[in-house]
Amino acid sequence: MSPFSHKSNTARDELGLMLSRQIRLTHSGGPNSGPRKDAMNTPAKPQDHKAAYTGADAVVACLKHQGVEVIFGMTGGSIMPVYDALFRDGSIQHMIVGHEQGAAHMAEGYARATGKVGVVMTTSGPGATNLVTGLADAFMDSTPMVAITGQVTSNLLGNDAFQEADMRGITMPITKHNYQISSVDELPGVFAEAFFVALSGRPGPVLIDLPKDVMTAPCDHLLAAPSAPTGYKPPYRGHPLQIERALKVLAQAKQPVILAGGGVIIAGAHEELRELARITGIPVSTSLMGLGAFPAGDELYLGMPGMHGTGYANLALHQADLILCVGNRLDDRVTGQLDTFAPNAQFIHIDVDASEIGKNLPCLVPIVGDAKPVLAAMVKGVAAWDEKPDYSLWRDQIETWKSCYPMTYADKSPAIAPQAVVELLGRTLPQEAIVVTGVGQHQMYTTQFYPFKEPRTLISSGGLGTMGFGLPAAVGAKVGAPDKEVVLIDGDGSFLMTIQELATAVRYKVGIVVLILNNNFLGMVRQWQEMFLDKRQAETDLQPPPYARVAQAFGGLGREVSTTEELVEAIAWARAEAAEKHLPVVLDVAVAREALVLPMVPPGGANADFIPCPGQKREE
Repeated sequence: MSPFSHKSNTARDELGLMLSRQIRLTHSGGPNSGPRKDAMNTPAKPQDHKAAYTGADAVVACLKHQGVEVIFGMTGGSIMPVYDALFRDGSIQHMIVGHEQGAAHMAEGYARATGKVGVVMTTSGPGATNLVTGLADAFMDSTPMVAITGQVTSNLLGNDAFQEADMRGITMPITKHNYQISSVDELPGVFAEAFFVALSGRPGPVLIDLPKDVMTAPCDHLLAAPSAPTGYKPPYRGHPLQIERALKVLAQAKQPVILAGGGVIIAGAHEELRELARITGIPVSTSLMGLGAFPAGDELYLGMPGMHGTGYANLALHQADLILCVGNRLDDRVTGQLDTFAPNAQFIHIDVDASEIGKNLPCLVPIVGDAKPVLAAMVKGVAAWDEKPDYSLWRDQIETWKSCYPMTYADKSPAIAPQAVVELLGRTLPQEAIVVTGVGQHQMYTTQFYPFKEPRTLISSGGLGTMGFGLPAAVGAKVGAPDKEVVLIDGDGSFLMTIQELATAVRYKVGIVVLILNNNFLGMVRQWQEMFLDKRQAETDLQPPPYARVAQAFGGLGREVSTTEELVEAIAWARAEAAEKHLPVVLDVAVAREALVLPMVPPGGANADFIPCPGQKREE
């Protein structure tokens, strides 16, 4: 079996057989050859093998060469040899979790906070299948991750052995690439390729399935890491003629809008985006995944578009004659009904993944490339214009919409408005603090009312919308960025789904603050029931446990907050305790039970026909 026999995801960088087979397998010396400066650090020699090392030792050596500092995971029978090798080596931190799904989300949070590859490792069967939700989440949100799964011995594959699961088949649609190893000789090449693929082009998760006999197989020497693959070259700079064409179209526009997505943050292109907006005067809207790429509060900023976007962002996109789409896949939560989205607009679409361009909407100027060099080239081109277009009338119209449809909410004191909690955090936390969310109403309140100004300061589940993402992702983010404050804004339903990871945060002294916006409902579903199902609240009355006391039972800290007056002091207390004691601190905040997330585009409606904030009337 070829070490590189694998499937191809054409939607993700068209890997297939393009990947290089030219791997240099240089060798470190045998056990008596002495240390080599150019070789990887070798793990301790196991005492129960005749050969110097095992496949498990080679796995650890490969991980060390990739610069892996921490692994999130759970041990078990099939992966035990690698855990033994990790223990004997002792140089890579491992965090044992309460549930493998939590480990996957921790790896995601780590990757999103740092820009590095997150690593998760589990045993075979149920341990491996518990990663599926996290892999799908990472795939949808273009998060670089390498998952290592144990597998039954090779001679049992396909025989329904104890704790066997076909992880290559199961994860084929939700990974950028995956492998199953058949011999120790494949390990260096596969691991080098896996990390390269996970991080390059449009990032994503990669899975490596390790049969137990490969881990225990002897090898007389550790195989030093090969060079990166040379046959796989994702697009980077963008075609200069297409960029020139885009500049000509941009110069002719009268009502342009820049729509930026998570690809801007992944590419580190936020400065180029801001410079392009500054020198052109074009308004900017950012998707949920793009929040932080452009500073909230800037006069050119429109906020988030789509189902729960600002009214003025949706109206601007609806009336635009040109949309410069950068690193955004134009999904349904942004566009609403495709046939009514931006009906008068032409599109310039910049994306490193060619399969996203033209997938949902026709594109006038496609530019396949990384957002950073492409936007830099556009900035240079715009700066050379003899005369810049005057968009002042367009911006005046947008200011009128902003005054008509400001972001407001109902404040029914003494109940705490959930939006007020988010606004208070926005005024309190430093600009570089990392805010993590679960999925639900609280997520939308955060995207609407928190003033994100820097990239990688929001970590949230976008494409898959995974309830339970928040707590483990916050743990992973804090591990990756220990010098930054990490605050989780979660809902009572979302928090309950991965609550066991409080034990992980306590065990490893991860000091995070958790604010649960507790309305005793599965709030977003309840909102739809109220608005569109005649208030039939089927199975959404949650009645959750007392989360502050649950946190204390896990060994963390907790406090209940029931009035606005308590909130300011409670947040200050939680931040101080998390920083001093390095423990998770949970604030269980009782918020108005029936608060709604508004604005809202009704399902099947046009974005321009949004339901406005309370007290506002939508003009026809």
